[in-house]
Amino acid sequence: MSSTARLMDGSALARRIVGQAAERAADLTRQTGRAPCLATVLVGEDPASVTYVRMKRARCEKAGIRSRHVELPAATTTAELVGTIAALSQDPDVHGILLQHPVGPHIDERAAFEAIAPEKDVDGVTFHSFAAMSFGLDGFASCTPGGILRLLDHYEVDLTGKHAVVVGRSAILGKPVGMLLLGRNATVTYCHSRTTDLASITREADVLIAAVGRPRFLHGEHIKPGAVVIDAGYNPGNVGDVDFESASARASLLTPVPGGVGPMTIAVLLTQTVDAAARQLGVA
Repeated sequence: MSSTARLMDGSALARRIVGQAAERAADLTRQTGRAPCLATVLVGEDPASVTYVRMKRARCEKAGIRSRHVELPAATTTAELVGTIAALSQDPDVHGILLQHPVGPHIDERAAFEAIAPEKDVDGVTFHSFAAMSFGLDGFASCTPGGILRLLDHYEVDLTGKHAVVVGRSAILGKPVGMLLLGRNATVTYCHSRTTDLASITREADVLIAAVGRPRFLHGEHIKPGAVVIDAGYNPGNVGDVDFESASARASLLTPVPGGVGPMTIAVLLTQTVDAAARQLGVA
C-alpha cells in the first residue's frame, strides 16, 4: 500500500498545453489574418457561472484567442437561446461556442446544446460530438473527460486491460469519460449515487473516476490500494468528490482539488478552439 499518493499536477500540465495552443493560435493568426474566436453564452447571473466565464475569457486572451461574450437575461426562453446560438453557429467570425451551464430549469438545455454547429462544438456537448467520441471518429471530446485522459497519458497510466470505475453518469462528464476509457481498452464500470454496495465495486478499480458531484463522497475505504484516483468534482469550499486525506493514504496517484482536473478542462477547451479555427480556416 502506498503511504502517500503522488499528486497529479494538472496546473503544470495545463500551462504547457495552453502554451502550445497559444503558439498555434499565433501561427494561425499570422497565416490567415484572423485569430481563433470563442463565443461564450451566459444566461442569467449565477455567481459561479459568471466567475467561470470570466476566467475562461481571461485564459483565451492570454492564449491569443479572441472571445465574444453574449449575456442573456435569466428570463430568456428556450427559443430565444436557440436563436442566439444558431446565429453564432452561422457566423464565420466565430470558431467555437461555449454555452455556460446550468441555464435555468425553464430552458431546454439539450435543445440549446443541439443548436451548436458540430464544427464549433469545442466543449463537446452535442449528440454529434458524443457519438463521434464514442466511435473513435473525428470530433471534439467533452473538455473535462478529454483533460482527464491527457492527465492519465502524462503520468503514463496504461489503461489497457485495467478496470476503470466511473462514479457519475452526467452527459458531459461521467458518460463520456467512460467511453474514452473504453476506447483505450479499459474495462469500464459505471456507478452512481444509487449504486448498491458502491464500495465493493470501487475497491476493484485500478482507475477510479469520481464525478458524482457530492463533496467527499468517496473515502479511503472505497479505494483499492495502489489505484489511480481522479477527482473530477468541485464543490463549495474547494472540496472535491473524494476525501483527500484518506484517499491519499491508499491511492498511488491522486488529483488534488483544486489544481488537478479543473485546469485541464480549460486547457482542452482552448486547444479545441484552435483546432476548430484551423479547420474552418482551411489550415488544419
